[in-house]
Amino acid sequence: MTARVPAVGIIGAGAVGQAVGGALVAAGLCDRLLVTARAAGQAAALADDLDDMRTALGSPVRPCPAEAAELRETAAVVIAVRARFANTLSADVRMGGAQANAPVIRALAADLAGYRGTVLMVTNPVDVMTRLFAEKSGCPRVFGIGSGLDSARYRLALARLLDVPTSAVSGHVIGEHGDAAVVCASSTTVHGHPVPVPLQQVRDELTARPGRINAGIGRTRCGPAGVVASTLRLACGVEDGTTELSVRHKDVWLGIPVHFTQGRFLPFVPALDAAEARQLKAARSKLRAAYAAVRGVPPQPLLSGRTHS
Repeated sequence: MTARVPAVGIIGAGAVGQAVGGALVAAGLCDRLLVTARAAGQAAALADDLDDMRTALGSPVRPCPAEAAELRETAAVVIAVRARFANTLSADVRMGGAQANAPVIRALAADLAGYRGTVLMVTNPVDVMTRLFAEKSGCPRVFGIGSGLDSARYRLALARLLDVPTSAVSGHVIGEHGDAAVVCASSTTVHGHPVPVPLQQVRDELTARPGRINAGIGRTRCGPAGVVASTLRLACGVEDGTTELSVRHKDVWLGIPVHFTQGRFLPFVPALDAAEARQLKAARSKLRAAYAAVRGVPPQPLLSGRTHS
């Protein structure tokens, strides 16, 4: 595939950063892939590994280590950092890193203040970190990928339950990337027709799936990387389409569908029944409170903490 944008940046060389880098090299989306990490050695090592992959695949993407300031040259930046913390939560698991990750995200927001390209947030809790980065940086194109991953899992789960191709399923998961996610069953279609959704089975699978992945391999990585790659194709104007992303909606940031046309974006809320509307209202309240809890956490330099995803 011919490269379509001059450069994309990745911040974070941990599990998710590695998977994102591999997905972008395979996709051939850019000429250069700039890798930034906690230590220069990490960034250089990942860039070398990705360069081996590039050579084997014949990809046009040239990975290289970079400093944070160089990311301003890119069309898009993917934030996949993670501070060091012990997550002891058994519910609301993705909220467990809020206090630890907030200082790192605030520091990155200061480093990239005024950046005009696209920023994709992977760091959890993704809706809260997306808002924190957007408001502290002033960047106009900041999106979180959580609801895109939830929606992909939803379409896969429903396709398996109904024994239909995944491509036949159209439906969204919106709200929080977490326990307050809203399954838009009322507007879901299969082959363009409304269907009765086995909602409890779907919710059970959406709850269990990330836990199974984490238990087996330590961290979800390939799914988020796939969502990043597909979203960048839309955000960078390579193709038009719709995906679910965390964006500003009224007074909060949460996951809703976003339609891209030549890189321009238009968020919208899908049709909801009364129960789904109540669930979305509850998600808004939860995310508003979660943001208030991290808003005042002071920034810390990126290099002071462990930044794997």
